[in-house]
Amino acid sequence: MAYLVSMTYQHRARISKLRKQGFPMPDGWSWFFGHSLVLFRYTSRFPPLANIGIPMRELSKEFADTEMFLMDLWPSYPSSIVCFNPEAANLATQKYNLPKPPKAGTSVEPIVGGPSILSFNNSDWKKWRALLNPGFSAQSLMNHVPFIVDCAQVFCDKLRANVGKGIFSLDDYATRLTFDVIMKVTLDSDINYQRHEHIIPTAINTITRWHSFWDPRILLNPIRPIVQRYYGRKMVNYINKELQRRFEELKAERKTSGAAPRKLKRPLSVISLALEDYIDESKDSNILETATLDKDFAAIVSNHIRLFLFAGNDTTSATIVFALHLMSKYPEPCSQLRKEHDSIFGADVSKTAEVLKAQPALLNQCRYTLAFVKETLRLYPPGANMRLGTSEATLPALNGKILPTEGLNIILVHQPIHMNPRIWLKPNEFIPERWLVEPGHELYPPSGAYRPFDIGPRRCIGQELSLTEIRTVLVMTARNFHFKPAYEDWDQIQAQQAGFWTKMIRQFGKEEPNTVYDDRVYQTEKAGTHPSDGYPCRVELVDSKAE
Repeated sequence: MAYLVSMTYQHRARISKLRKQGFPMPDGWSWFFGHSLVLFRYTSRFPPLANIGIPMRELSKEFADTEMFLMDLWPSYPSSIVCFNPEAANLATQKYNLPKPPKAGTSVEPIVGGPSILSFNNSDWKKWRALLNPGFSAQSLMNHVPFIVDCAQVFCDKLRANVGKGIFSLDDYATRLTFDVIMKVTLDSDINYQRHEHIIPTAINTITRWHSFWDPRILLNPIRPIVQRYYGRKMVNYINKELQRRFEELKAERKTSGAAPRKLKRPLSVISLALEDYIDESKDSNILETATLDKDFAAIVSNHIRLFLFAGNDTTSATIVFALHLMSKYPEPCSQLRKEHDSIFGADVSKTAEVLKAQPALLNQCRYTLAFVKETLRLYPPGANMRLGTSEATLPALNGKILPTEGLNIILVHQPIHMNPRIWLKPNEFIPERWLVEPGHELYPPSGAYRPFDIGPRRCIGQELSLTEIRTVLVMTARNFHFKPAYEDWDQIQAQQAGFWTKMIRQFGKEEPNTVYDDRVYQTEKAGTHPSDGYPCRVELVDSKAE
């Protein structure tokens, strides 16, 4: 107890000193709570499960003169500089290329299982990034487009089956689609999750449902670590079997063909390509005779598979839902999307899958589709980026004040960066054309201000996979379907099914907000910033809809 009191005093004394020196931070800081009560005041303005970036965006409005501020949430979260200044963000991620803080690893450990490129620094990061890069190269991903198209066809078949029927969760459909894709791309496993249940998605969905990056209501639940460890073991057991199976297959192919499998001109998974390089670079000349993979290597590979299954599924599926929502919300951009698909894939919509599978590179001609996706990601960015301050690194606030970073985390919160009115024209409007104009145009995106996958050497390794997948889904759906959000009906159903205490709270006028800036569709704390309530909706065929 004495140690805790001493640590608390030392920490708060430092923050108090920074405060007296004029370091920008919200009013309401206290020696006992830090800024915890301030954060609660802002989060209470929004729905309970609203993504933390939303109240941070609201709080950022008070710091338009600095475009950064300090939040002291210690000991539940490291004290951090919250930055929404693109110039300073570029310094952190490019000029200084600041390391990842310990929190970057510990915050996702229940999901990932241990160290990964998300938390590695220096030589460890370079080694593993180089080993994993080939599986996410543009050339490798183009080889997977036919399979992605097949998955999108199943997605479309399920949508057609719902035409004229009741409400369904579009988020659930999209999540199953992206899980099928990421399992194939990473593990070469065809699990057909859109049609059947599978242990891996069940496990990772359960782990993420019991997870939060900051919410003490979830983090302090004593059941949480038990549930997460149980399902974590299930994932490890499955992944290790798949790794060993693929290792055996690669050894057999090497012995029979004498060539590396990547030279055999067929799509290879991320892990297959990583295992190839592992075999090629191994100092053990008898590795092809080795019975099992090195345990340390297998453990790190397993962590990365879990990372890719989490990040490659959640963020992509959420973006697909938001893109389909915006497609139905804005008729003119939707019309432009359909015209582009007609011109590139032909007017016969039934031939789209066949054409795209035969010519995957046609995706690169879909300039408006890519602009549509980029604008979706600007309005609904999937996360934030954390870095660790150092004694050498300082960040210039907009007002010219130079802020030290040593001993502080730096959080680049993408929502307020993407909505910063100083640097974006009409930031609240959905304008895909801003990604098609030439430099010098008033809509042209400012340098460093667009960061859904972040910028710099540590940008998201799965960026191209995500963009390829989302574009493929839009090509397959835009000319076929129109979606109608059904939140009013959903809320009525939830009200009818509400328990006794929920009804009592509502009766006394304590009902919590369920919109963000008057919009029922918003990003939530569910890993990957999934849409509120899974985006309940109805679907219509475009042909049956009056244009």
